[in-house]
Amino acid sequence: MKTLVEAVNEALLEALQRDPDVFVMGEDVGVLGGVFRATAGLRERFPDRCFDTPLAEAGIAGTAVGLALAGWRPVCEMQFDAFSYPALDQVICHLGRYRARSGGRAQMGVVMRMPYGGGVRGPDLHQDSPEAYYAHAAGVKVAIPSTPADAKGILSAAIRDPDPVVVLEPKRLYRSARGEVPVGEWVVPLGSARVVARGADLTLIAYGAMVPVALEARAQLRERDVDAEVVDLRSLVPLDEETVLESVGKTGRAVVIQEAPRTCGFAAEVAALLAERAIFDLRGPVVRVTGYDVPYPAFSMEDAYLPSPSRVVAAARRAIEVG
Repeated sequence: MKTLVEAVNEALLEALQRDPDVFVMGEDVGVLGGVFRATAGLRERFPDRCFDTPLAEAGIAGTAVGLALAGWRPVCEMQFDAFSYPALDQVICHLGRYRARSGGRAQMGVVMRMPYGGGVRGPDLHQDSPEAYYAHAAGVKVAIPSTPADAKGILSAAIRDPDPVVVLEPKRLYRSARGEVPVGEWVVPLGSARVVARGADLTLIAYGAMVPVALEARAQLRERDVDAEVVDLRSLVPLDEETVLESVGKTGRAVVIQEAPRTCGFAAEVAALLAERAIFDLRGPVVRVTGYDVPYPAFSMEDAYLPSPSRVVAAARRAIEVG
């Protein structure tokens, strides 16, 4: 059994062992081993390929762009979710565009991994959910694990990918999520969702730290004789549309859960997909359970902000009763 953060560390270690072009860079990833210890022990084993950078996220991303053009495969850590915002210029203007600019000749095998989301009583700019920004950046892939096995498999897939991949790791689950992790090479293909639990009456669609919330809501719904299916998206870009459509086509109802603010969040993209391609399967409205359109509240107020199982249950009842 491993924690999610231990699985991340294992994926990085195996990538460094497998491919001499891979290296790990970021703030405090070397001597300290990362704020969350995701890179612990890597610098001791690979002193030339695991190193600390200045506190300059735009510089980290820009350096990664240049190194990738030279044939390296940098894995960058943005220490916290909202710390990545200064790097958006590099991501949008260069990281996502070079492959298209070069007609496919220049690969951009950069991984940008970062802890994201709330639930750990962090201060301002330490608990954002910025996935929609990156999902909207053309040419960039986005993936979010919710289990230790997926944390290893998704990161391993991202490091092998010729396109830039942003991997958001739910810090809330770093040590609370435990599970079996395959030994040795383990790759979870990007663009593959996972049906976590089967059901017939309703589909709960979630990703990252919202998957355990969906599972708890499912347990509460079962006490009300509602049999909910839970789908973990795992990958936002590319999105496994077929798994989502198959599930909703079977159940006829959907609740989409995200902890990011509501407006223009990724849950809206999923709802639009269902409106466009599953409209004749739906027996009720697609309901979203999200964070609120306010800056993430620090410390004790986060309990009121984050989606809870009770909010998901209420949304599910609305989807069923209106239908």
